[in-house]
Amino acid sequence: MVNVFKQKLDNFINETILPFVFKTSDQPMLFRELLQTNKMFDDDMKLEGRVPGFRIRIGRTILVFIILWHILLIPVSLLFHLQLAKVDCHILILFAIVFTGLFFATYAMFKEWLIDIMAEKHIRAAWKNHFPHFDYNTHHREVTKLYSEAIEQEIPSKEMYLYILNNMISE
Repeated sequence: MVNVFKQKLDNFINETILPFVFKTSDQPMLFRELLQTNKMFDDDMKLEGRVPGFRIRIGRTILVFIILWHILLIPVSLLFHLQLAKVDCHILILFAIVFTGLFFATYAMFKEWLIDIMAEKHIRAAWKNHFPHFDYNTHHREVTKLYSEAIEQEIPSKEMYLYILNNMISE
């Protein structure tokens, strides 16, 4: 039951929310861009505006977040309406301040979460293009390590693909 709900939620996010919130390019990610994006993703760096191939639409992100926020907040406020009606107005003002802070803090986390999901989706699509014989889940950290070593050794961009493939095959 939990797996079915999780699968439906993942499908809703991938098929409805992500296409609505993001504008994507039809051009495939270049090899060098894949390596840079994969490294940033594995290093848990902030990805907003740094991943080629998609752009976030802020207005639509805010709209989706407001809808989700109200889906969660309205049932709770209806549940506690009688108790909230009897509370002093000064405490309600403090509640409004707290919920406003929570709204903006959770929006920032929501936006970063969506960007991470979309970045991983783009990385996986580019991975199938550039590394079709290697599984992303088992080799993405290894490629990040090899890319870092190649940068330290100042390997030219033209030789980067062969360097990484040779090292992946030898290990």
